[in-house]
Amino acid sequence: MNIVCLDMEGGLVPEIWIAFAEASGIPELKRTTRDEPDYDKLMRYRLDILREHGLGLKDVQATIATIDPLPGAKEFLDALRGEVQVLILSDTFEEFAKPLIEKLGRPTIFCNSLDVAPDGTILGHRMRCQQSKLTTVKALQSIGYETIAAGDSFNDLAMIQASKAGFLFRSTSQIKADFPQIPAYEEFDELLRAIEQAL
Repeated sequence: MNIVCLDMEGGLVPEIWIAFAEASGIPELKRTTRDEPDYDKLMRYRLDILREHGLGLKDVQATIATIDPLPGAKEFLDALRGEVQVLILSDTFEEFAKPLIEKLGRPTIFCNSLDVAPDGTILGHRMRCQQSKLTTVKALQSIGYETIAAGDSFNDLAMIQASKAGFLFRSTSQIKADFPQIPAYEEFDELLRAIEQAL
């Protein structure tokens, strides 16, 4: 049995933190997992900046409400889900993901959660498990699934490399250059064909 594991931000929807950086006028928040391999370090950096500027969960959610999926993303997911089980594995947070998942047609998502104070200040983040994408792929494999994975960032590489087939999708030039052995695609129809061939 096959299951496809996809990253969300950068591949299916725009990067939330980049959109918020632009909306808030804080360019330092444009740093993402494409730039920083250590996710805990990246989140501490982001939360420190939010505190410095007096920004909380509602501010980020207001920006997320304006974000739509990338053109073709929902159609790609609909076509893929017609053929195989699909699971979104994201390092985003439940508090951020819900409106985006609704716009994508409610695919199943495994993500993380935030610790939020009553006043809306984001105090910290809780990872679902260590190395959440790789851990999930290995768990799926342990119960009889063969995984096919695609993503764009450093935090996707382990799940891509551990899968029966793996692809970079809309990744950076640097990551593609560093991992030339991983097929890389830019368009949804190309990725759909590659996944179909791997099934």
